[in-house]
Amino acid sequence: MNENTTIQSIAAALRAGDIQRAESLSREGLARASDDADLLFSLAMSLHLQRKLDEALDAYQRLTELVPNGAVHWSNYATALTDADRPGEAEAAFRRAIELDPRAADVRLHYGILLMNQRDYLAARDMLLDAYERDRDSPLVRVHAARACSLCHDFHGVEDLLKGWRHWLPLRDDALQIELARLLLLMADAPGAHLLLDEIVARRPELHDAAILLAKVDERLNRVADAAALLDRIERADLDETQRCEAMHTRALLAIRAGDAVGARALLEQAGSLRDNDFAYFFELARACDKLRDADAAMRALEQAHARQTAELRIASPACFAADARPLPAAILHTSAEQYGQWPIYRAPESRDSPVFIVGFPRSGTTMLEQMLDAHPHLQSMDENPFFDRLASKLRSHDPRILDDLAVLREYDCDQLRKRYRIMAAERVAIRAGAQLVDKNPFNMLWLPLIHRLFPKAKYILCLRHPCDVMLSCYMQNFRSSILGAACENLARLAAAYVQAMQCWLHHVEVFQPDVLVSRYEDLVADFEPRTRRIADFLGQADAAPMLRFDARAREKGYIATPSYTQVIEPVNTKALGRWQRYREWFEPVLPTLRPMLEHWGYPADPA
Repeated sequence: MNENTTIQSIAAALRAGDIQRAESLSREGLARASDDADLLFSLAMSLHLQRKLDEALDAYQRLTELVPNGAVHWSNYATALTDADRPGEAEAAFRRAIELDPRAADVRLHYGILLMNQRDYLAARDMLLDAYERDRDSPLVRVHAARACSLCHDFHGVEDLLKGWRHWLPLRDDALQIELARLLLLMADAPGAHLLLDEIVARRPELHDAAILLAKVDERLNRVADAAALLDRIERADLDETQRCEAMHTRALLAIRAGDAVGARALLEQAGSLRDNDFAYFFELARACDKLRDADAAMRALEQAHARQTAELRIASPACFAADARPLPAAILHTSAEQYGQWPIYRAPESRDSPVFIVGFPRSGTTMLEQMLDAHPHLQSMDENPFFDRLASKLRSHDPRILDDLAVLREYDCDQLRKRYRIMAAERVAIRAGAQLVDKNPFNMLWLPLIHRLFPKAKYILCLRHPCDVMLSCYMQNFRSSILGAACENLARLAAAYVQAMQCWLHHVEVFQPDVLVSRYEDLVADFEPRTRRIADFLGQADAAPMLRFDARAREKGYIATPSYTQVIEPVNTKALGRWQRYREWFEPVLPTLRPMLEHWGYPADPA
C-alpha cells in the first residue's frame, strides 16, 4: 500500500469513527516512512482522540521538529499540552503558533480559553477579542469572548458581543448553547436563557447541567412550580456530585421563596460550596440564616462570601483595589458652581419630554418605586441599565477631557447624545407612544452633571432609607458589578462608599438645583396611599390608582431584572424596617463614618 492510499484509508477510518484502526494504519505507514508528516499527523490525531496524551504529545512534538514553521502543528501541540494539564508549555506553543500565523482566529480562541482556565482573565479577554476581530461571524468565538469579558466584569463588552444572538440559532453545539444561556442570564435576559435551555432539555433530557440551570431560570422568572417540577425529575436521575450539589442549591432557593428558611439552611449546609471561589453559595447561606434571625451565622457566612468574592475581583478588576482607589471607585463627575456658570444655554426637552430619574444608593427602595411608576399607563420603565455610564464611555473614548468640563459640549453634541440615549432605551423596551420614560439606576446619582447637561428640566425622585438598613442589604447582596462588589468588601469600606455617593449627590443638587422629590422608604411603606398620591402629583399624574396596585402589575410582568425581584411582587409591608438593629454590634464601628448622613437626613443611630 502506497502512502496516498494509506492516508485515504486512515481518513475513511476516522470518518467511520474507527479510531483504533486509524492509529494502526498510521503506525504501519510510519514503519515504512518514519518522517512522513501526514502520517505522523494522523497518528497524533488518532492518539489524541483516544486520550493517549503522552504518546500524542510525542507525535505532535515530532511534527513541530519536522515542520518547524507549521502553525497548525504548533496549535495542535498546544491543545494537547492543554489537555495534558501542562499550561506553561501550552502557552509557549500557542504563542509560537500565533507568531507563525498572526491571522488565525482559532489559535487565539483556544489560547484565550486556556488563559481563562488559568484565571488570567484580563489577558484572556484581550486574546479572545483579538480572535473576534479576526472572525466576527463565529458564535463560538463570540460566546467565549463574551465569557472572558464577563469574568473581567466588562458587561458592556458582553452585551456588544452577544447582540443578535437569536440569528445564530440553531447553534448545533449544546455546550456552547448552555454557555450562551448562562451569559444571557448574567446579563438579565432570563427569557432568552429560558428559550435556549428549554429547547435543549426538551431534546436532550439527559443533559442534567442544562436542566438544573433551567430550574434556576424558572425561579428567576417567578415560575416556581415549574422549577420545583423540574428539580423533582432531575433529583431522581443519576447525578454526579457537582450536579447534585447544584440541584440542592437550587432547591434551597425555592425553599426560601416558600418561607422555609430552616429547610433552605439545612439543604445548603448539607450540600456545601461547589468550589473554593463559590461565593454565591455563602451569600445564599447568609440569606437563610438572616431569615432565621441568626445574626452570628449570617455574618460568618457573609465574611466567607466577601473574602472569596474579593479574591476574584482582585483578579478581574484590580483597579478597584489600587492603593489610591476611592471607596466607590466609579467615574464620578465633579462640577463646581463656577464651571456650571460657564455652561452655554441650549435648547432642551421640557420636563414632560424628559425621562423621570429614580436615584438613590442601591437597596434604598428604587426597584419598588420603579415598579410603582411602571404600573401607571402614562409611565414606562426600562429596568436597570447603565445608559449614562455608556454615554460617558463614548465621550471618554473621544476625548477624556470632555468629562472634566462639560461646557465644551456643543448643542449638536447634546442633541446627538440624547438621540443615542433614546436608541439605547428603545433597545431595551418597545417605547409606547405618549409614555414618559422612567430611568431607574441608583448610581445615576453620580452622573447628575451629565444628566443635567442633556435633560436640564428632568424630574428626579431620590429614594431614601435608613443608611444602616441600606448597608446591611447591600452587604448581603451578591452584586454583579465589580464596583459595588469592591465597595462591599467590608462594612467600613461600604460606609465610606455610601457617604461618598451621597456627598456627591448633595453637592451637585446644590449646584444645579434640579427638580427633586425625596421619597423616604419608611414613610412610603407606613403611609402608602397618601405618599403614592404625592409622587403622582409630583409627576403631573392625576390618577395614582394604578401605582397603588404595582405588585399585581409586577407579578404579571413575570421577569424583573434586579436583585429585588422576589420582594416587589409582594404587597407593601414593613418587614425590612430596622433590620440592621439585629446586627448592631457589627455596625457600631462604622456609625461615626455614617453620622453626617444620619444627621443630614434625620435618621437615628440609636434604637427607638
